Amino acid sequence: MLGRKRKVRIETERMTLRLPAHGDYREWAALRSSSIEFLTPWEPSWASDHLTRKSFTNRVYWAQRSVNNGNAIPVFLERREDKTLLGAITLDNIRRGPAQAGTLGYWMGQHYARHGYMQEAILGLVHYAFTTLDLSRIEAACLPENTASRGVLEKSGFKYEGVAQSYLQINGRWRNHVLFANLRGDRRGKTDVG
Repeated sequence: MLGRKRKVRIETERMTLRLPAHGDYREWAALRSSSIEFLTPWEPSWASDHLTRKSFTNRVYWAQRSVNNGNAIPVFLERREDKTLLGAITLDNIRRGPAQAGTLGYWMGQHYARHGYMQEAILGLVHYAFTTLDLSRIEAACLPENTASRGVLEKSGFKYEGVAQSYLQINGRWRNHVLFANLRGDRRGKTDVG
């Protein structure tokens, strides 16, 4: 598929999940900036140029390359009724062959949290991954104390699988994460561990 750009557009009940575009910079930077205290405890430390136009431009190019190469689906959550940017979700580290798996990551602007948008986005992207990309397993991880993230994963069909020691650097420190997975055709029951 060399030279051919792939489009990704996933429609959910209230949102369009789509690739970032250069014209999104101001809205993205404002949303990230206004949500900094809300996001900082759960994310890797931001680079000093995180909110710059150049950094965002690189992000847009990375998103398009990732989709074209088939190794990630990084999309923005856009509320359809007013075209407002709410957050983002990425299916990254897509592995083919015997794995047929990918890793989910996401963030939501503080003002839009706890309105069901992220669950809707997760369900839409997981459905796309299972049906369009033919993946078999979607993985996700979050900090043990991030009850909101754990809750949205469980409500979206993810099951607890264990703990990964020093899994990611979050806010400048190596942190343990609880691991979850959603399997296509999952027959496992609800788990109460973790």
